[in-house]
Amino acid sequence: MTCKLYSLLTLGLLLSTATFAMPKPSPAKSEQSGTAPSTKFYEVRIYHPTPGKYAEIVDRFRQYTTKIFEKHGMENIGYWTPTDTTNKELIYILAYPSREARDASWKAFGSDPEWKAVVAKTEANGKLVDHVDQIFMTESDISPKIKVGQKSPARTFELRTYTPTPGKLDNLLARFRDHTIKLFSKHGMTHIGYWITQEKDPNAQPKLVYILAHPSEAEGKAHFEEFRKDPKWVAVKEESEKNAGGSLTTKVESVYMVPTDYSPIK
Repeated sequence: MTCKLYSLLTLGLLLSTATFAMPKPSPAKSEQSGTAPSTKFYEVRIYHPTPGKYAEIVDRFRQYTTKIFEKHGMENIGYWTPTDTTNKELIYILAYPSREARDASWKAFGSDPEWKAVVAKTEANGKLVDHVDQIFMTESDISPKIKVGQKSPARTFELRTYTPTPGKLDNLLARFRDHTIKLFSKHGMTHIGYWITQEKDPNAQPKLVYILAHPSEAEGKAHFEEFRKDPKWVAVKEESEKNAGGSLTTKVESVYMVPTDYSPIK
């Protein structure tokens, strides 16, 4: 009896030790950096209003357009206006389950009697939109999970577009994956999303498009200055360009933006 009891106690101790010695499970995929991206299809749309109609187009989205988008299965991600008030644009991002779903949603939206009535009402004194620029995108594997939501205090956002040197997109993405994103975080920048453009011309070089959030435009610019002077970044940039045989980008564009009051991301 004593031997059996001793054996049971020993077995229990071994099992207990094994339980505590088990390795911790790895984080879920969504919490890891550089995991499989979302399969959603994204679209940046930049509205250039007819002269004098800037406030009216922004307000039409506030009162009507975003709701009708949702009705037709379009996901409102964010709506912004440039901090440079001489730049009269409305910039927004929509998400769809796929490119095919995007095309179907816009077709249904355009023929919706509710939308036609809104257009007739709001354009009684002339068209509100001069032209629209479109950028189609898919989520990059370096992107965090894209989340809508409001932060307090209000933030300033920065839309950055990188045109890679021909053939160097993979090198650029690797540098972001291995170094740049961590250094951005180190210098107080918040990652919103990273995308790869889907160019209409199949021979065109895809671009890297991403959005950062800053406490303000001034702080965003100050953080970038600190980033550029960081010895770690200087070394990474030099090494990556040496290995690739030259600069990884031919053009970098930046637009600072503030969210509209109806933007899902603020």
